Amino acid sequence: MGKSAAVAKRGSAWSARVDASAVLSALPDPVLVVDAAGALIYANAAAEQFFDASAATLLGARLAEMLPADSPIFALIDSVRGSGHSVSEYGVSLETPRLGAHIVTVQAAPIAENRAEVVVTLQERSIAHKIDRQLTHRNAARSVTAMAAMLAHEVKNPLSGIRGAAQLLEENAGAGDRELTRLICDESDRICALVDRMEVFSDQRPIERGPINIHEVLERVRLVAQTGFARHVRFIEEYDPSLPPVHGNRDLLIQVFLNLVKNAAEAVPAQGGEIQIASAYQHGVRLAVAGSDSRVHLPLVISVIDNGEGIPEELGQHLFDPFVTTKHNGSGLGLALVAKVIGDHGGVIEFDSQPRRTVFRVFLPMAPRLAGPAK
Repeated sequence: MGKSAAVAKRGSAWSARVDASAVLSALPDPVLVVDAAGALIYANAAAEQFFDASAATLLGARLAEMLPADSPIFALIDSVRGSGHSVSEYGVSLETPRLGAHIVTVQAAPIAENRAEVVVTLQERSIAHKIDRQLTHRNAARSVTAMAAMLAHEVKNPLSGIRGAAQLLEENAGAGDRELTRLICDESDRICALVDRMEVFSDQRPIERGPINIHEVLERVRLVAQTGFARHVRFIEEYDPSLPPVHGNRDLLIQVFLNLVKNAAEAVPAQGGEIQIASAYQHGVRLAVAGSDSRVHLPLVISVIDNGEGIPEELGQHLFDPFVTTKHNGSGLGLALVAKVIGDHGGVIEFDSQPRRTVFRVFLPMAPRLAGPAK
């Protein structure tokens, strides 16, 4: 018997010991199989709990009897049957008197042997939670926007008066008092510089966007990093060369990824630090826009991964809020600015963090096909 045959036989033996139905029942997310007529022919234990019904009740029932007729899930199932490809949609609202209100990610995929039968998975506690958190990040950026506009008027002008008064006092002050007046001037300058940094948030003009080669952006960021703040870091690049252009603003995207790479460089160990930058096309990823029925396609995924100690759990929920930072001398505006810029692009940013592996993923829209060549 050849080596490949032996491996195949051993694999078959192990597979025979695993009950696929038991594996599906152990999953924490609801899994359904819908046949060509729209009836359920499989539901795992999590689906029974989600729909508050036994498998005996669910099997044979039509999905249309359990969900509103206009639910995006039906459009996803039709899309799978038509294309033969799996699709995902983030931020789908499921609400019925029986189910209550849920925000879920729906993933639908055809069964290879029969395209008419579709596997539907509902994820409420993983990706959907991140998207809900992303909306919080956008709200945080908006709060900084309002704060920046207020600070420019209500803080900078009085500070100028305080600084001027301190300079006048300094002219006739003794050595000890001059130390205090200099402190007043320095602290006034520091606060003004902080307000100047925040004024970028108050710019409400739509950003200028066009087709951008994201790999040129990432290469520029890597070059700047390796010749400056990340000289001690080993970079790993995993790019999808077939990636289509991003619909974005080149300078703003450089600012976003430079910020993310700088944070990663400061997080990795002094010896053996690594940052991985990856790009990928994720088919069928869509984000439901809050307050409307529209869906934004976000197939382009850029990941920045570092092998640092990770983000403290207590900061995770507020990481994109203004003035939240893990750095000793940080202002806490960097990631708030990232959230604003990505939101202005119609995109999403999420992160996963554990010791030795922190991942920031940016989901971006693809440039319209008629927008011309990538810049």
